[in-house]
Amino acid sequence: MAMAVSGFIFLGFVLAHMYGNLKAFGGHDAFNEYAEHLREIGEPMLPHAGLLWILRVGLIASLVVHVYCAVVLWRRAARARTTKYVVKKDTGATRASLLMRWGGLTIFLFLIWHLLNFSIGKVNVQGGATNDPYNLLVDTFDVWWLTLIYIVAMLALGAHLHHGIWSAAQTLGWTGTAAKRHRAKVFGFVVALIVSVGFSLVPLGVLTGIITK
Repeated sequence: MAMAVSGFIFLGFVLAHMYGNLKAFGGHDAFNEYAEHLREIGEPMLPHAGLLWILRVGLIASLVVHVYCAVVLWRRAARARTTKYVVKKDTGATRASLLMRWGGLTIFLFLIWHLLNFSIGKVNVQGGATNDPYNLLVDTFDVWWLTLIYIVAMLALGAHLHHGIWSAAQTLGWTGTAAKRHRAKVFGFVVALIVSVGFSLVPLGVLTGIITK
């Protein structure tokens, strides 16, 4: 249950973050104004970037819960079967479900780099300035191998969401009938496709010259 709820919290963040990223197609000012607006929400009741830090703390807490639950469930599964199957059979599991652990690890490692690249450390691999969000984005994705890493990570995220949404819906009791199970699977696939494609559009836009300084 904790994994399902923390997963849906991340889903909400991912969709909002994807929307913000797509502002890059509006140009330098549109993207930077959006980035600055995030820091001004809640003023003057909250200090500058106050709400942003509240959201960050909430996301960190959700991440800790999600990773902890994943480790606990993995250990529980390992204890349940201490020896491997002699003959492996096709159980009907999707590729996304079979890659959940490795996909989750891939996403976690990418998240660390992503924060160092754009948020905490603000690393510009081309040696340029880091105080302009739009220019930092363009400088980053102008490097083909960084774009490739990003897209691979988004494919892993899409696969993770595809099975994760279905699994969470099942945990929360939303798949009690055949029709509900079908809707949950379709919803998971559609959301996974939207997220993976939506996030990939910006780096591909930079690499192909659609998004420029």
